[in-house]
Amino acid sequence: MDTAPSQTQSFGQTEINWDKLDKTKFYVVGAGIFTGVTVALYPVSLVKTRLQVASNDAVERNAFSIIRSILRTDGITGLYRGFGTVITGAIPTRIIFLTALETTKVAAFRLLEPFKLSEPTQAALANGIAGMAASLCSQAMFVPIDVVSQRLMVQGYSGHATYNGGLDVVRKVVKADGIRGLYRGFGLSVMTYSPSSAVWWASYGSSQRIIWSFLGHDSVHEKAAPSQWTIVGVQAAGGIFAGATASCITTPLDTIKTRLQVMGHEKRHTVRQVVKGLVVDDGWTGLYRGLGPRFFSMSAWGTSMILAYEYLKRVCVKDS
Repeated sequence: MDTAPSQTQSFGQTEINWDKLDKTKFYVVGAGIFTGVTVALYPVSLVKTRLQVASNDAVERNAFSIIRSILRTDGITGLYRGFGTVITGAIPTRIIFLTALETTKVAAFRLLEPFKLSEPTQAALANGIAGMAASLCSQAMFVPIDVVSQRLMVQGYSGHATYNGGLDVVRKVVKADGIRGLYRGFGLSVMTYSPSSAVWWASYGSSQRIIWSFLGHDSVHEKAAPSQWTIVGVQAAGGIFAGATASCITTPLDTIKTRLQVMGHEKRHTVRQVVKGLVVDDGWTGLYRGLGPRFFSMSAWGTSMILAYEYLKRVCVKDS
C-alpha cells in the first residue's frame, strides 16, 4: 500500500499509487465495503468492551459466557448495541483516516529516501509515521463516537446505566460533564490508537517486504509478476501479523481508556484509580482483560480491512 517512487520493481507490481485512484469512486465504494466489514466484525468489539469493564463480581467473565447471555436476553440484535452510532460516524472518520494515511505515506517515503535504509526498515518507518498521523487526524471525530457506542455496548451490564439510544447518551453525558464529557479518555485514546496505528501499519509494511523477499520477489532475485491469490495471501499474512503485534502492545491502554469512557458521572475515576482497581481485582493481568477478543478483533479487523482496502484500490484505479 506504499506509494513512494523508491519501491522496488517487484513489490511495485503489487502496488497501486494514491495518484492513480479515482478519489470519488474510492470514497463512495469504500463506504459500502467498510460498512459490510463493520457489520461482520462489530460483535467482537462489543464482547471485548464488555470484558474490559466487567466488575469483579460479574457472572459473565469470559467471551463465551457474555455471548450466551446476550443471545439469551436480546437475541442477535444484542450483539449490535451501539452499531447505529458507530456506522454513522465511521464513514467520515474513515475517509479522514485513509486520506491522511496515503498522503502522509507519500511524504514519509520521500523524506526517508536520502537515508538509503533497507526496504523493510524504510517501509516500517514510512507506514508507521503515516499510521500515527492518520490516527491523530481522525481522533477528534472518533472519540465522541467511541464514548457513545461503548456506553451503549455495556448498558445494563455489570451495573452500568441504560439509555434510549445514542442521542440519549449524548444528552446525559453533556448534561453531566458538558461537551468535554464526550471527549473523556481523549488523551488515552490518542495514546492508545495512535501508537497502535503506527505499530499496525509499520508491522504490515515491513512484514510484506520480508515475505516478498522470502518468496523471491525482490530487487536481487526478480521473478514474474505474482498471481492475484499470492498477493492476497501476502497481504492477509501481513494483516494478521500486524494485528497480533499491535494488540499485544496496546491492550493495557485500551482497557484503561474503555473503563474511563463508560463510567458514569458519579463513578468518575482517575487513570491511577482505574489501574489500581484492575490490579487489586486481577493482578497485573487485569490490564490485559479482553486480550483474547482484542487480539482476534485486531487481527480479524486488520486482515479484513486491509484486504478490503487493497481490493478497493484495485477497483478504483483510473481508466487512463
